[in-house]
Amino acid sequence: MTDIKDKATTEYGADQITVLEGLEPVRKRPGMYIGSTDQTGLNHLVTEIVNNSVDEAVVGVATKVYIEFRKDGSVAVLDDGRGFPVEVKKEYGVSALELALTKLHAGGKFGAGGYKRSGGLHGVGAKAVNALSKYMMVEVNHEGVYSRQEYSQGIPKYSVKTIKDPNPIWKRNDGKNGTYVVFSPDPEIFQTTEFDIKALKAAFREYAYLTAGLKFEIYEEIEDLRTSYYFEGGIKSFVESLDRHKEALQELTFYTHREVDNIDGEVAFAYTDSFNENVISFANNIRTPEGGSHLTGFRAALLRSINEYARKNGYLKEKDDSFTQEDIKEGLTAVISVKLDSQILQFEGQTKAKLGNAEARGAVEKIVKEALDTYLEENPRDGAAICEKNILASRARLAARAARETIIRKSALEGGGVLPGKLADCQEKDPSKTELFIVEGDSAGGSAKQGRDRKNQAVLPLFGKVLNTERARLDKIIDSDKFKVLITALGAGIGEHYNPAKLRYHKLIIMADADVDGSHISALYLTFFYRHLRDLVDNGFVYVAMPPLFKATFGKEKKYIATDADLKIFTEAMENSGKKFQISRFKGLGEMNAEELWETTMNPMTRQLKKIMVVDAAKADETFTILMGEEVAPRKRFIQTNAKLAELDV
Repeated sequence: MTDIKDKATTEYGADQITVLEGLEPVRKRPGMYIGSTDQTGLNHLVTEIVNNSVDEAVVGVATKVYIEFRKDGSVAVLDDGRGFPVEVKKEYGVSALELALTKLHAGGKFGAGGYKRSGGLHGVGAKAVNALSKYMMVEVNHEGVYSRQEYSQGIPKYSVKTIKDPNPIWKRNDGKNGTYVVFSPDPEIFQTTEFDIKALKAAFREYAYLTAGLKFEIYEEIEDLRTSYYFEGGIKSFVESLDRHKEALQELTFYTHREVDNIDGEVAFAYTDSFNENVISFANNIRTPEGGSHLTGFRAALLRSINEYARKNGYLKEKDDSFTQEDIKEGLTAVISVKLDSQILQFEGQTKAKLGNAEARGAVEKIVKEALDTYLEENPRDGAAICEKNILASRARLAARAARETIIRKSALEGGGVLPGKLADCQEKDPSKTELFIVEGDSAGGSAKQGRDRKNQAVLPLFGKVLNTERARLDKIIDSDKFKVLITALGAGIGEHYNPAKLRYHKLIIMADADVDGSHISALYLTFFYRHLRDLVDNGFVYVAMPPLFKATFGKEKKYIATDADLKIFTEAMENSGKKFQISRFKGLGEMNAEELWETTMNPMTRQLKKIMVVDAAKADETFTILMGEEVAPRKRFIQTNAKLAELDV
């Protein structure tokens, strides 16, 4: 008997080699160039174009970026930089503009002197936007001479031509040179063509902080809304903005800006009365949420300088241990920005989340250490405040360690011992397949335990409101009965002993009543996760359950209704049909039996969950500070401003 194999798996010759021309590779594999084809990838198109304008500002030739989000779904970006080169590139026989927008790995960021420091690594930014747009148009102004080229799915409609009718938008540039880009994302490529403008505006605000003196103007045509960002103080203003709802411990925000070994380093930081750290880092204006070598250099310099100053001035005695990295994090707000030659810039991973250049560590460490030594000597009050803050943090760390060791001895904290008695665990041991429901109330917890899928759903009932961890150090949290149980159930530890590899569940679902008290309890848990187990939030492991508010019965049928608006629609439909129906309101999860809780809130096929994600870290930090902090005035203003958006429990 002959073994017949699939020809596609056995033949491999010249006929099986495919050559993709022009921008075909981008359209064929968009994820390789923009990360994804969901809303995140869609937003990336805008930031690629805007980054080109920011690069013009970085080299000192642009002062303004104007961005329009239009009703037709297109985006327009105008800057007052040098204007894209349009002269013909002789060896290719086409203009430099067409070459840069249609030929992969062609551009001004490959060492020919156009840009020394930019965020563009591979020369595919604008051309990726072109390839993934159903329409794109570029206009350029060079000393009053306007040129234009249009494209469809990356293919030029005509060669670059001089025009006499430039778009009226150029009036915003007051006759200055610049580049004007309009594009419409291709619905054949993207899952959605609706931009997340809120997230993009957060990014633009950061760009404005990182490039002092650069003005951003944003216009949203549908909302007829205009927003501007301009910060003369740069990242120093950024730190002060992040801390505006906290009590500063320093009289002067630390700031330094220097170039060492061809690396431009800019750092600002301040200590506040907060117990939490808020450190944001950037490389060539690209946010690095996982830090990298520049952040490591900053931390090393900060620790050395503070320890030396504390020893020298008697804040640390000879018998005292030096401060640790954990100690100096408490209450620290910092922004670290480095700019390297784009030819040597290296990121770890496809998403540019972590700077990989080893030389950045030494440069930043030198820049910060020398400047901070001088700062502490010249500002003894600030030096004293910083040292006293770190002394309190050190004592709290030692107290937390003692509390943790006590718990470990009782076989509780880090997963090596007995799980808490209240926890109804699941059978599945693979954390990527398991869920933990953190349920408010014993009665709801009982129903959840009965109604769950025991294979992969665990339930942890915790009755009543928990500690507000916005204003609590780690030792108090570990000593709290409810958080002690929760930390034990998660299995990964906390603080300096946190180990993500030991996490027992990759989906943590906060399940509380759909009322004011339930919302408060959810906020308390979210505060804990965001402030003390931030890794869980950043990895997308934290959710909030959305139980329905109402149950409608009509005949032998029933329907669960999530919101008041949905109830109104349902009621009108039933009244128009002439059918009789009854509406009952759930006052809490405890009113639901096991079957109802499964159908409405636990069944993956029918439930609604809110995934907790951090779109704007600065805004998230500010919101937690306002809502959960001690200051009353900012919270009152927040409530007054957002009162119309509130869901009332009446």
